[in-house]
Amino acid sequence: MSTGAAGVPAAAQAPAAGAAAPPSITECIARPIRPRGSRAARAALRLLGWELVWDGLPGPQGVLVAYPHTSNWDFLYTMLARWAIGVPAHWWAKASLFRVPLVGRWMHWIGGLPVERASPQGSVGQMVTAIDAARRDGRLFWLALTPEGTRSHGAGWRSGFYRIAQGAGVPVALGIIDYGRRRVGIDSFWLVSGDIDADFAVFAARLAGCRGLHADLAAPVRPL
Repeated sequence: MSTGAAGVPAAAQAPAAGAAAPPSITECIARPIRPRGSRAARAALRLLGWELVWDGLPGPQGVLVAYPHTSNWDFLYTMLARWAIGVPAHWWAKASLFRVPLVGRWMHWIGGLPVERASPQGSVGQMVTAIDAARRDGRLFWLALTPEGTRSHGAGWRSGFYRIAQGAGVPVALGIIDYGRRRVGIDSFWLVSGDIDADFAVFAARLAGCRGLHADLAAPVRPL
């Protein structure tokens, strides 16, 4: 397969004359939203020898995926990056955990959102609803997920984040935790096309150089 800029796979062939071109994934270049982050968090990352990768947000709502997730140390660096960037990123967990005294308060404080597993909407539907509500209220709302779902080696990525982004009509941010080059932050932003295999091929090309702390545990970037 031929590749275009940045190693992104090119179309196999052009559409026939008069035929509509198939939808394609689009990179969000303009990033006008720049929240004020924490100087202390940026300084902490520098002291630890990490570079913050960050150049603004394309919009007030979206879904961020962090890759690769192979170690408990990832939590420290991603939380420092979150505070350094200043984006109030959220993540989901089962609602029962939030009912535990003190633990629930702490989870809310670091951005946790309770999800009712028994809800007819399902986890994806509940997150689409939350993003829609943030859009109506004019709130900054980014949902952060680890699509591998585990620190152990897996066969690929869970596709819930993709369905949320598609359902809510928001960008996907490719977050990186790269121990090889000691870089953490956001590589790029994309509006998905609905062609999940083609879009994942773009994600895989962009993330090809990222190495987890335990590189052999990183899952391949492909939909399960």
